[in-house]
Amino acid sequence: MANVGKFIAIGLNYADHAAESGLPVPKEPVVFTKANSCIQGPNDPVMLPKGSVKTDWEVELGVVIGTRARYVSQKNALDYVAGYCTINDISEREYQIERGGTWDKGKGCDTFGPLGPWLVTRDEIENPQKLSMWLDLNGQRVQTGSTKTMIFSVAKIVSYVSQFMTLMPGDVITTGTPPGVGMGMKPPLYLKKGDVMTLGIEGLGEQRQEVIPFKL
Repeated sequence: MANVGKFIAIGLNYADHAAESGLPVPKEPVVFTKANSCIQGPNDPVMLPKGSVKTDWEVELGVVIGTRARYVSQKNALDYVAGYCTINDISEREYQIERGGTWDKGKGCDTFGPLGPWLVTRDEIENPQKLSMWLDLNGQRVQTGSTKTMIFSVAKIVSYVSQFMTLMPGDVITTGTPPGVGMGMKPPLYLKKGDVMTLGIEGLGEQRQEVIPFKL
C-alpha cells in the first residue's frame, strides 16, 4: 500500500490475549506506533532483526483511513474509514518488553509490517466486528479468533485515536490480535529461520511469509 503516513497500532485489544501476555485488560486503548519503514507486501519474507531471539507473530485487522479525522465521534467514526486489510503485526518481544519499556522498539523493525493483499472498501464489509481470523505456523493452526471479541471496536479506536492526533487519508491502524502468539505458549515459541506463516481474515485475503535471517 502506498502513501501510508502514520502506522498506528492498538495493543492488548483482546481480553484473552492480554491474559496470555500476563497483563491486565486495558481501561483505554493502548496506542503505539510501527515505523512505516517496516511496511511490505503480504507475501514478502520476514527478516529476523540482528541478534533477535524473540520474534513473534500477530494476525490483526487493519483499518485504512479515507478522510481527515480529528476529534470524531464514535457514532460517526466509520464514515472516516476507507477500508480494511489483513496485517501481520510482527513483534520482537525482547526489544518490546525488556529494552526499556518502549513498545515501538520491537514493532518497527524492517519487514515487520506485512499489509494486504487487498484494501477492501468499507461498503464491502457489512460489520468489521464479525470477521474470523487465523494464523498458521508451519502448517499448524496457532491463532483462531474473531473481531467480535475485540475490547474496543473499530469505531471506538478511530474515534479515540483522533482525540490525540489528526488521522489523514492513507493512515493505517492495526487493531490488536487474538490469543495464540508465541509469547503466550508454554514454553514460549518464537520464529526461526525457515519458518512459514500463513494468515488471513474473512473477506480480506491471505498472507504468506517465510522467515529469513538478518542481512544488511
